[in-house]
Formats: sequence, structure tokens, C-alpha cells
Amino acid sequence: MSYSEPARPAAQARHHPAGTTGVSPTVRPISTAEHLAFVRAQRSASFLQTPAWGRVKTEWRSESLGWYDGPRLVGAGLVLHRPVPRLQRFTLAYLPEGPVIDWTGDIDAWLDPLAAYLKARGAFAIRLGPPVCTDVWSADQIKQGIADPGARRLTDLPAQWTDPVGLRVTGRLRDAGWLPQSPEDGFGVGHPQFKYEVPLAGRSEDDVLRGMNQLWRRNIRKAAKEGVEVTSRQVTSGQVPSDQGAGGPGANGRGLSGEDLKAFHDLYVHTAERDRFTPRPLRYFETMFAVLGAEDPERIRLYLARHRGDLVAATVMVRVGTHAVYAYGASSTEKREVRGSNACQWAMIRDALAADCDVYDLRGITPTLDADDPHVGLIQFKVGTGGRAVRYAGEWDLPLRPLVYRTFDLYMKRRGR
Repeated sequence: MSYSEPARPAAQARHHPAGTTGVSPTVRPISTAEHLAFVRAQRSASFLQTPAWGRVKTEWRSESLGWYDGPRLVGAGLVLHRPVPRLQRFTLAYLPEGPVIDWTGDIDAWLDPLAAYLKARGAFAIRLGPPVCTDVWSADQIKQGIADPGARRLTDLPAQWTDPVGLRVTGRLRDAGWLPQSPEDGFGVGHPQFKYEVPLAGRSEDDVLRGMNQLWRRNIRKAAKEGVEVTSRQVTSGQVPSDQGAGGPGANGRGLSGEDLKAFHDLYVHTAERDRFTPRPLRYFETMFAVLGAEDPERIRLYLARHRGDLVAATVMVRVGTHAVYAYGASSTEKREVRGSNACQWAMIRDALAADCDVYDLRGITPTLDADDPHVGLIQFKVGTGGRAVRYAGEWDLPLRPLVYRTFDLYMKRRGR
């Protein structure tokens, strides 16, 4: 699976961890340093599988596990443990968008020792999200599907490309007793199964611009003409964003200040009220920037778009290796005509190109093509970037203690997950 295969989407064309000698690898805990070194040796990985992410998710207990082929570390995974209410000795073991293993081979050889290790340590179930795609649809296909009254969902359209690795992984998981958790709309309790991604490998800024639709190009030009200025901030060495004031590192155009993060969060809360979703608290973002930034200064950046001194849009980008992710966004209801959101997106794409990224990931979409569905606006906005829609394998559960698993599942359904 490499970029020499032109039909393969950028989301799937990644370097995989080294395979094994044919003997099932063994699983055991590894240190944070070993885990991070392994992630850094990969072409890319999900930021949800970095050791720092476990320190962001403070409500979970985390551990780093390694797969060993003899003395050689050949795979790694971040496991987040969630206890069962009233049964604290049992946990759900969750590997979001992971683990980082070779999914092209015999996955039983990788997952069986994982299940044995976790069950012996009190896990009642494993939930994981294989980072492999199954289907890809082009921007043109999606636009035609929205215009076609007979097409209601992406899956009503023939895929532009289907990945045999992804199909084999999902088939093997099902045969081995794993239970799919991804709902029809693509959004569930975990991470989205359907994403929108812009391939960047081998492309220039002009190439990416030409791939965008006319509206996106016009909005980017308009933001520049209106004088929208986008600045980026990142955590500098030894910095704690919540401790910085207006005169801290943020004043130099590079370091992230507490004032910057507060400005983003205020706009993010405004966006949540307007678009009717529940915002995360400021402390969450303070932790996220401090922890991810300490792991790697290039891991996370804040982008702020201002027009005549007013903050009109702000975004967060996270990068691991060659994979850049649009993680969070916020925009002002006022001055929407100056197109601050497009300016932020273009700044992030340019930075991803400059960092030699293979893909710019706009994260989740719902797979609806119904023009009357309010969610269709999200996919239309992202389609404007050119790019492609990608369906991943989704999240899967393996019950290790069926009775406890059923109790947990019932509890989650009662509380609306």
C-alpha cells in the first residue's frame, strides 16, 4: 500500500508497520518513549493513537501496548480504559482509529494476542477502529448524487474505488465475532466512519486550487481582498498556554498565548450556540494544546482569522507525520461575507503542503445526499475543496465477557450513549 498506486486514495496510501516473520506477535506494555518512537517511525498515524492523546482524555485510564516479533517492536496501540458503572473492576478497552499494525496481513495474528492480554487484565470488551478504508467517492460523483433525486446516500452510488484490504478486514472482523458499531448516518459514540479528505501528495498549491470549485476559489480571493489576516500559533518549548498573557509568547507571532486560546474558545462557544452543539470547556483545549505540543511542537496549531481587528474565524489543525487533520473550527455570525473560514482552511492546507503532507483530512461527514436533509450542507461545503469522500472500516466491538458487555450496552442505550 503506497503512493505508487495511483488509484488508491490518500487516506489509505500509507506506510504500514513492518510485518512479522509468520509467528503471532506477543503483546505487552511499552513505555511512552517507545510508543512515541514507533509512531514517529511511521509515515503517518492517527493523532488518537499517539501516547499524548491518553493524557488529553483525562476521564479514561490509558496504557501503551506494543506488538513484538521476538525482540522487535512491530506494532503499537494506545488503549483507553473506561470502567463499567457499579462494576469498576471491568473496563471497555478502546483503541480509537487504531491500533498501528499491519492491517494487510492476517489480522487474527495481531488481534488474538491483544484480546488475550486485555481480557486477563479485566477488559469486558474491546472497541477499535481499523485505519483502513473500504470505499471512495469523487467530488464529481457527490455533486451528481446530490442533484439526482434517486440518490439518497453515498452508498447508493457506485464507489469510484473499493479497497480490497478494507473489505477483507471488515469481513474477517465479522467472521471472528466482532460487532460493527457505526450507525447509518456515519456518526456514533466514537469517531466518524465517513470522512472527507483532500489528497496532497505530489501536488502544488496551484494544483489544489484548481481542484477546488469556483465558489471556494472566489471565497479565498475575497478574504484576501477584504484584508482578512490569518496567523497561526503553536506551543513553544516549556510553554503552558493557560499561563500566558497578552505579553507572552503569542505576541511574537509563533507561540500560543492563553489570550489566543481564550479568543478561540469564546468564538467556538458562540458557534456552538448558533449551530446547536455542546461545546467542550476551555480547560479541555488548554490540556490538548499543552500535552500534544509537548509531545511534538509541530503536532498542533491554532489559526486565527481577523478582519480589521475582529476575530471572524478560528481553526485547529493536528498533524502526525504526513497526515494533517482539521480538528476544530469556529466562525463569527457577523462578517461572514469576508470569508474568514475559507481563509483559515486555505492557510491550513498551505501549511500541510509545506510540511509535505500526503493528505488534508476534513474529518467527518454524514453520508446523506438528500438535498432536503440539513446535514447535506456539511458535505457540500467540503466537496468544494475538490477532494473525495472516504468510508473507513468503522468501529467494532469484541465482547470478552458477554454478560458484562450486555449490561454496559443497555446502560449506554438508556443514557443515550
